[in-house]
Amino acid sequence: MAKGEDELGGPDGRAPLSAAEIGALAHLYRGEVYRSVMWRTRLDITTNWAVVTLGVALSISYSSPEASPLPLILVGILIIFFLMLEARRYRFYNVFRARARWLEKHFYAPMLHDGDLHLEENWQKVLAHDYNRPEYHITLLQSIGRRIKRNYLWVLLIQTLAYAGKIAVHPAPLQSFAQALERAEIGPLPGWAVIAGGVVYVVSWSCIALWSSLKDRQGLGIRPPQAGRKPETLADAAKAQAAGQSHQR
Repeated sequence: MAKGEDELGGPDGRAPLSAAEIGALAHLYRGEVYRSVMWRTRLDITTNWAVVTLGVALSISYSSPEASPLPLILVGILIIFFLMLEARRYRFYNVFRARARWLEKHFYAPMLHDGDLHLEENWQKVLAHDYNRPEYHITLLQSIGRRIKRNYLWVLLIQTLAYAGKIAVHPAPLQSFAQALERAEIGPLPGWAVIAGGVVYVVSWSCIALWSSLKDRQGLGIRPPQAGRKPETLADAAKAQAAGQSHQR
């Protein structure tokens, strides 16, 4: 029985959890873990697609010295598409992961440590509110930054180095920067414009990853709620308790 409860129930009139309710919560936890694992698998699938398409572009561009480096540029469009798809999937994954973690912290840990569910802390109401009105726990831009930092920054790095290497060695070793600009030309686009676009492409994604990392270190920029004010949603509670911690998988 939670602290502060008597035979009639908790301090707010809520009766202690029965054995059937505890069993239902256990099944609920299993369901949330299963859903988080399924969405984690979907994250890995989109990453694999990005790696495979980049590998195909590398094979085409390096198949012969006369092959064009254009596939290494066009594959960037697919990489961006996979990144956006994965960022969207990560937002769903993060919801189910947060629910499972919430149950671990407020249901299993107190039960194992104290033999007390501490219902007076109203953690069960926060979870119930999240089921009634579910919402994402992070923004799309933060999700993009996390996926870049964990996986796609390496994909972008390999793509950039492969393109620079193709320009430098094929069809013959590079002799001057003017020759590099000439090789980088794509139709009516001058070489300097193509290279400048590539620099903006890499720097912009890197800045998003850095910004997301800084937000995670600051607890997503969310401060704990004011004294005496209880979090209204699981998202608010998770963000409030995450101050100074990262939510990376």
